[in-house]
Amino acid sequence: MESQRSQVTRQVLDNGLVVLLKEAHSAPVISWWVLYRVGSRNERTGQTGISHWVEHMMFKGTEKFPGGFLDQAIDREGGVWNAQTSFDYTAYYETMPAAQIDLALQAEADRMTNALFDRAEVESERTVIISERQGSENSPTFWLFEETRAAAFRVHPYHHQIIGDMADLHTITRDDLYSHYRTYYSPNNAIVVAVGDFDTAQMLERIESLFGDVPPGSPPPSVTRAEPPQQGERFVRVERPGNASHIYLGYRSPEAVHPDWFKLALVDSVLAGASAPGGNGIGNRTSRLYKALVESELATGVGGGMNPSIDPHLFSITATVRDGRTLEEVQAALDAEIDRVAGGDITQVELDKAKKQAKALFAYGTESVTGQAFWLAFSENFSSYSWYEHYLQHLDAVTLEEVQDAAQRYLRRSQRTVGWFVPAPDEQGGVDGSKQ
Repeated sequence: MESQRSQVTRQVLDNGLVVLLKEAHSAPVISWWVLYRVGSRNERTGQTGISHWVEHMMFKGTEKFPGGFLDQAIDREGGVWNAQTSFDYTAYYETMPAAQIDLALQAEADRMTNALFDRAEVESERTVIISERQGSENSPTFWLFEETRAAAFRVHPYHHQIIGDMADLHTITRDDLYSHYRTYYSPNNAIVVAVGDFDTAQMLERIESLFGDVPPGSPPPSVTRAEPPQQGERFVRVERPGNASHIYLGYRSPEAVHPDWFKLALVDSVLAGASAPGGNGIGNRTSRLYKALVESELATGVGGGMNPSIDPHLFSITATVRDGRTLEEVQAALDAEIDRVAGGDITQVELDKAKKQAKALFAYGTESVTGQAFWLAFSENFSSYSWYEHYLQHLDAVTLEEVQDAAQRYLRRSQRTVGWFVPAPDEQGGVDGSKQ
């Protein structure tokens, strides 16, 4: 068993389970997360969307906690619970009054090994997930992002959306789901995190008593399909019914542990405004692209962002074309502003403002025990929880010269994929996505 101490206590149980504990006594609340190192990145062709589907099945119950029981029990105790599937992970959490947190610990220990995957429930959930995909398809930007991502990643499994391809959602079987569960849901492939009002020694003892006897699984398959170097700009044009035209630019970006990640994150903050994992921002009205496109009435909105990821990913820029303007006009304005930044046109004043905004967004996102627990689990998955702990120091350390250099090296047209969404006439002859 190994141990590492700072504000966070880190233990690795004999079965490989990584445990991160952080006491926070400002309120009698605890947030409890279990993150499995499996997401859409770990899916093969023919089983896209399977990680997200397994996440759904984990709420269908076990013999100890039948379906629906925990919904009522956690709500009755004043808690909340949910889950999320991403490219690099699947995570479950409960945030509850401290005195009731043991229910959450028991529930997660139980469903790590005892989820039922009833065949009737699998078929019922197939309908739910297909409907979820169909609901996403009502959005023009879903199609644009899916097609552009597929062009940007030809080999690496970041190629496909988390929800999966419709063809696979129709054909994945109960046995496929259960096999995926048994392959990836084991203590040696999991990170558990508690942040809140507890005693570390007591919490660790309870976690060991619940999880310590769970046998480790075989090491999960490695992801070995690295994306080859891009040999030039790629272009995707999507034509479907919709209300507006959209542009999506995806530039090759480094993995989270790469020294350039924080440099490019500050380029993002200068260009499009500070953003956080999941694409959340704090407003971008002072950003370069907002001034160049929205204030000039070329676009109704612009955005950007990059997520910390295990493997190299994308730095994204988006724009919605204002009615009466053209995709060509907006693309030209985007390119002009990006080229200026890539050419070194970033000032120290801009960088200082970008750092201030990024720090404010980070502070806002980590204010609650739920946010802190998420970030600890999230960063431990691709690196170490210390990545989260040192986030602000990493931002502070970036110099103006490093930001200018990163902009020049990463904002190259040969290393991007351009996606256009072009509204197409619907069956009634109009241009309207409301009937999709």
